Amino acid sequence: MLPNWSNMTLHLEDSLTRALGHYLDNWSRNSSKAAQALDNTLAEENFRNVIWYLIVMIGMFAFIVVAILVSTVKSKRREHSNDPYHKYIEEDWTAQLQQQSFVINNPTAN
Repeated sequence: MLPNWSNMTLHLEDSLTRALGHYLDNWSRNSSKAAQALDNTLAEENFRNVIWYLIVMIGMFAFIVVAILVSTVKSKRREHSNDPYHKYIEEDWTAQLQQQSFVINNPTAN
């Protein structure tokens, strides 16, 4: 017996709905299997402590960088405080400035 084709839209909608439903069901089953496989792989590799590892490594790197910067700044301060070359430059420049100011203040001297 032939089906009633008087309502073609109803038959088309029904067949497309079944085909789409079947496709989506298979797709969700496949994606859930893929998700389960991924979860199993991640559980085996144990990525839970990766964040702590990164925090510790970045912290150590930051500590080393800050220590180098602080030691450099302190050494530069000490370098300019009692350094003979620095004292020579400081005394030479202050002497020249005093001589220039003396000449400017006393244009009639010598």
